[in-house]
Amino acid sequence: MKYIIAVIQPDRLEEVLDRLNENEIHLVTVTSVLGRGRQKGIAEVYRSHKEAGSLLRKVKLEIAVNDTFVKPAIEAIMAGARTGSVGDGKIFVTDLHDCIRIRTGETGNEAIG
Repeated sequence: MKYIIAVIQPDRLEEVLDRLNENEIHLVTVTSVLGRGRQKGIAEVYRSHKEAGSLLRKVKLEIAVNDTFVKPAIEAIMAGARTGSVGDGKIFVTDLHDCIRIRTGETGNEAIG
């Protein structure tokens, strides 16, 4: 089991979700977040004053998958999120020690679905 965390541009969310759905990956948690990468934020003009914005709006996806779905999930995220521009995002993959479905008490691969 793996836990995939992806940070992407907000405008690419629907495309990524569509690609994940095509690969039969339906269980996704999505959170609006703020962050910065190499571009170190952007400067915005507010009431004729230039203000340095150090954090950009991003979307974080969290997906728990069985090992057979890791590669399709990563490929779907990359295909849906990639624009070729700075700030397309990152994907992190970590081992998932366990998963427990609260309703039934199932654990491991069965609990992920």
